[in-house]
Amino acid sequence: MTLAPQAAAEARPSPPPLRRNRDFVLLWSGAGMSFLGSRVTAVAYPLLVLWHTGSPMSMSLVTFAALLPALLVQLPAGALVDRWDRRRLMMVCEAGRTLALGSVAAAVLTGRISVAHIAAVAFVESCFSVFYRLAERAAVRNVVPGEQLPQALAQNEARGRAAGMLGQPGGILLYTAVRWVPFLFGAVAYLVSLLTLLFIRKDFQGERTGERQRLHREVAEGMRWLWRQRFLRTALGFVAGTNALFQVLSLAVILMIKDEGRSEAVLAVVVTGGGIGGMLGALTGGWWLRRCSQRAILIGGLAAWAALMTGIAFTNAEPLLLGLLFAGTSLVGAVFNVAAAVYQVRTTPDEFQGRVASTANLISSGTNSLGALLAGLALELWGAADSVLLTGGAMAALALAAAVSPALRTEEKHDNDGGKAHD
Repeated sequence: MTLAPQAAAEARPSPPPLRRNRDFVLLWSGAGMSFLGSRVTAVAYPLLVLWHTGSPMSMSLVTFAALLPALLVQLPAGALVDRWDRRRLMMVCEAGRTLALGSVAAAVLTGRISVAHIAAVAFVESCFSVFYRLAERAAVRNVVPGEQLPQALAQNEARGRAAGMLGQPGGILLYTAVRWVPFLFGAVAYLVSLLTLLFIRKDFQGERTGERQRLHREVAEGMRWLWRQRFLRTALGFVAGTNALFQVLSLAVILMIKDEGRSEAVLAVVVTGGGIGGMLGALTGGWWLRRCSQRAILIGGLAAWAALMTGIAFTNAEPLLLGLLFAGTSLVGAVFNVAAAVYQVRTTPDEFQGRVASTANLISSGTNSLGALLAGLALELWGAADSVLLTGGAMAALALAAAVSPALRTEEKHDNDGGKAHD
């Protein structure tokens, strides 16, 4: 009698490849357009403000506004993603972002540019982005079979890297051609994403059986689950530090290019290199995970980032060299992100997906907004090259701290998440 279930399992047909999964393709492609739009606008915001005002502090303030939602709305957004219909929520997000970016395109087109307006739109767009991304990640496990989840999430990471590789240089080129076009492009991309959601048949969440609690109690449940993962919470703390440093690096490189008298097109070369490196990291993430422990990946990645950042300080904004160094930083980040996504989505119950992901994102990426403010101060005090050199030293200190951390020696077999690294 024990052979019958085994024979039935062996006879069960394998699921079709993901490219033939209609709902996954629609979700994947629609989110791809959404991410592409956000990448285009993310690089256009600081360019618009810096070239319009000439003030690094104004640039950092707008970047701070864009990153602040990751700190303020992450936790309640996670609980609400677990409460609400995820597909409808994603549609509302895309509609809101379309309208917000349309107002920026109109303001630039008519010459009525205001730093306060740009900062407000950046904040609103990012709030919607937090909700959308949490809902999209949680939806994946409901549209693909369980055995295809690692492949689906690796494809999602590759999609995000491809969006960065195309969107960031594309946003720069669009901005240099006509300054309002990147924002119009973002609005259209969000509209296309909204339309794809209309044609998906499967639900984005399982049936909810438990009683609904107060919002703060539901948030606390997700935080408690994550706190019990000792290795994970420690690793997320280190990743939080790296993300703050990458905000300094990103803005410093923009100022470095400007100070060296190079055109905005040089930034396109740099971010293209980063996109290529990120794609390679996403595609090889599984290879690294099969051969290295999470502790080794984390410590090795921090050390590699320290060396790459230090090298950037001495490039004098030479495009090819900058592109190669950014490719290396993005490769490491993509490997971290694949490991994080597979572990979190696979091990977390569906009704906790939004809360656990939002808590992890808050820990690992909530420092981005503080990093943007730190970048403004560092650039005003020390300039671009010295600020980059200081970030390299700080990253080296993080690598050393990780190497001697007792908590990172407690890695368990099931606790193999490395955190959400920089984008």
